[in-house]
Amino acid sequence: MLATRRTITVVFTALCALGAVRIAAVAGETTGGPRIIDITADSDNRFKVPKQKEPVITMKVNEVAVLRITSHKGGEWDEKDSTIHTFTITALKDRGWNFRLKEGTQKFPVVAPAEPGEYAVECTVKCGKGHDDMKMKLVVTP
Repeated sequence: MLATRRTITVVFTALCALGAVRIAAVAGETTGGPRIIDITADSDNRFKVPKQKEPVITMKVNEVAVLRITSHKGGEWDEKDSTIHTFTITALKDRGWNFRLKEGTQKFPVVAPAEPGEYAVECTVKCGKGHDDMKMKLVVTP
């Protein structure tokens, strides 16, 4: 019973924090708020993180952050809704880690998983030559 209460408390706290992050992200208020993580989904069908040769995001367990993703159109895209790339972690899709990216910059509030580990990020929209290599990693530390 105690373990169930702890789990409920952790989940409730994370959801409250995520709600606050969403409000701050929409309002554009980032001073003193969650960390902003910049990512580019580029026209060469590669994910890029500033100052990194191989793109990796490192977060702590249950860390709240905002992904600020700038997307540039590759050779192909989803014409029905103008999605040019996705930022998808298949293992975490049910926790909201599946973003359809449009041309330009978008902000996505996220909460890191409670389980430490490495998670594969991929683009699931056929975006052109090099699409199969459009991958990066999320590393979650304790």
